[in-house]
Amino acid sequence: MKAGILTVSDRGSRGERVDASGPALKRWLEDRGVTTGRLEIVPDEEDRIAPVLRKWADEEEFEIILTTGGTGVSPRDVTPEATLKVVERTIPGFGERMRGKSLEKTPTAILSRAIAGVRKRSLIINLPGSPKGAVENLEAVWDAVPHAVAKIRGDESECASPPIP
Repeated sequence: MKAGILTVSDRGSRGERVDASGPALKRWLEDRGVTTGRLEIVPDEEDRIAPVLRKWADEEEFEIILTTGGTGVSPRDVTPEATLKVVERTIPGFGERMRGKSLEKTPTAILSRAIAGVRKRSLIINLPGSPKGAVENLEAVWDAVPHAVAKIRGDESECASPPIP
């Protein structure tokens, strides 16, 4: 699989903060045999986030597109809104699972608005902005990711074995 990782950070995009989340996700994916084709940073602006997601899904055809940052409730947290402008279908279970696992560690996880969805043949997943939170959230849903990617890409095999008579 090939992934794109988009860090959403005003300070990171201005060079005022070193991005630790994007590289942490890249290392985590590499340990699982996933190549990162792009690792970029944009400010917390819908009109900067959405075009990148569209391009990576439509032109670069990454199987997985991860965003990190901008999923909270501050006025500048707009990653879910930008993602919703781009995806054709949402996958609510990803956000539910990530919030559920995060709530085991921190009560503020309930504030996460992270979503996941499909655009064309790409799976897009919003992750928190902290390196630890981003990796833990991806880890929480990872078991479903290869299956989701296969289905998004047209795998027609049965999802479950038929019952034995």
